[in-house]
Amino acid sequence: MINDVERVLVTEEQINEAVHRIAKEIEKDYEGKEVLFVGLLKGSIAFMADLIKAYENTCTIDFMAVSSYGAGTESSGRVNIVKDLSVPIDGKDIVIVEDIIDSGNTLSFIKAYFAAKNANSVKICTLLNKPSRRVVDINVDYIGYDIEDEFVIGYGLDYNEHYRNLPYVGVLKRSIYS
Repeated sequence: MINDVERVLVTEEQINEAVHRIAKEIEKDYEGKEVLFVGLLKGSIAFMADLIKAYENTCTIDFMAVSSYGAGTESSGRVNIVKDLSVPIDGKDIVIVEDIIDSGNTLSFIKAYFAAKNANSVKICTLLNKPSRRVVDINVDYIGYDIEDEFVIGYGLDYNEHYRNLPYVGVLKRSIYS
């Protein structure tokens, strides 16, 4: 598995730094309020677990499963809700936790979906941001790292359901997926 990685892009130490920095930013922005962290499955699970452990204010969590990739390496542009939230969000302050944002299609869809369900506020948090791939103008409130347009795996990110368990983010060798 490690032989499939071209190079490490974000180390374990860099991930830890970003997680703690973002947790502090969210704490400051939501001081005195209860945040509902919504993780987008499956990719956000490692980031969200570490983020809520670093977060020192009151919070609740829930998960959604949405799909726009299938087994490919690029978003299809169509967003499907596979698993919706378990709790009502009317009047809640929500932070969507995502592993990576590229086109912006998924987050734009979910942000509008939450607004239609009367969320009090909706902010977006991601470990990795690919601004060069953006096709939808969307504000990302909390960003771990901006990265170039490369196919990355590890720390929750996958290729065909593999590599999620790597403790860092690496660039997958092109020969694996092309």
